[in-house]
Amino acid sequence: MKSEQVERVEAFLRKLQDGICKTIEEVDGNARFIEDAWTRPAGGGGRTRVLREGAVFEQAGVNFSLVHGDKLPPSATAHRPELSGGGFIATGVSLVLHPRNPYVPTTHANVRYFEAQKEGEQPAWWFGGGFDLTPFYPFEEDVRHWHTVAHDLCAPFGADFYPRYKKWCDEYFYLKHRAETRGVGGLFYDDLNEGGFDQCFQFMQAVGQGFMDAYLPIVERRKNTPYGEREREFQLYRRGRYVEFNLVYDRGTLFGLQSGGRTESILMSLPPRVRFEYAYQPQEGSAEARLAEYLKPREWL
Repeated sequence: MKSEQVERVEAFLRKLQDGICKTIEEVDGNARFIEDAWTRPAGGGGRTRVLREGAVFEQAGVNFSLVHGDKLPPSATAHRPELSGGGFIATGVSLVLHPRNPYVPTTHANVRYFEAQKEGEQPAWWFGGGFDLTPFYPFEEDVRHWHTVAHDLCAPFGADFYPRYKKWCDEYFYLKHRAETRGVGGLFYDDLNEGGFDQCFQFMQAVGQGFMDAYLPIVERRKNTPYGEREREFQLYRRGRYVEFNLVYDRGTLFGLQSGGRTESILMSLPPRVRFEYAYQPQEGSAEARLAEYLKPREWL
């Protein structure tokens, strides 16, 4: 049975998915989302929406899910061991956008809510989520805009929210085996229950609604930038890092697979086209080499 809190969050997330999909279709101007509604045998289900071969987006996926079960999977209990063996309900919206033009960054966003309870104990609840940006040909003004929106949406909740969650994002989206960040960061938070449910829910809404404010101006600035085969090949190569992170480190991917979620929906985050190249080194002083300057944590504001 859903709690009142779950029902409130679910209603917001369904509207958020609808609004983001509508906006992406308007920006793309060519393709439309197709929806797969799915059910999970162990409990729950979701709506997977994917747009493919658009004018702006080569692939865009926006997922809503609400799943429940009798036992939290290992990916969830690794940092909450006291809840091991308890039942859970989890709901969220997760999206990944893979643009066609290499000058438009790939991006990811997620907002989610968990409730978990062991028999005979009080239920625990928490929020998590954030958004991050993965450019291939970065522009300083784009990165500053991205982080300004992140800072400003955090500001009403406390002076420490942006620096704390910006730092957490830098640390979370880090490929240890490559010694580089996945992109230029943004926000990442988890286990949020400080200040009561209403305040935490308001922060989730601010992150979910602020994402498009952060991303769309960058898309509009870069979507018509001319590019050739060189830039396209570099984009496909760098998408390989996205694959590496999602399959090796990403908590959401692990949770989805371990909890028996829909595989196609979970792996929707992977790019439609990607390439790997052995021991690739960009030409010294090239635009491709410049990316390395951005793949290390730094203060953007």
